[in-house]
Amino acid sequence: MKGTHIGEFEELVLLVVGVLQSDAYGVAIKKELEKQTGRSVSIGAVHAATNRLEIKGFLDSHFSALTRERGGKRKKCYRVTLFGQQTLKNAMDTRSKLWGLIPEGSFVVKPG
Repeated sequence: MKGTHIGEFEELVLLVVGVLQSDAYGVAIKKELEKQTGRSVSIGAVHAATNRLEIKGFLDSHFSALTRERGGKRKKCYRVTLFGQQTLKNAMDTRSKLWGLIPEGSFVVKPG
């Protein structure tokens, strides 16, 4: 396992894998990321992120059964590991703590 920190995009990928559960494979992850964030995402960026997250121990993968729809190809499916789940929880806790430290009214836009 290398590195224990994740960037914003990696965090989003982990969260989407959690949302998709057993349907978490490259194209589905890409589509859900685009749907949830409104950002355009390349399949290459998804593959790079899932590879990094797997190397770091945040994701596991397995290959699905062969399917006719895919011309006999199998999908590489992902799931969030316990380590990945703990990392996401820590990120959420840190963000919540920081939001709680912002003084009331700090982000109010004043007319002007």
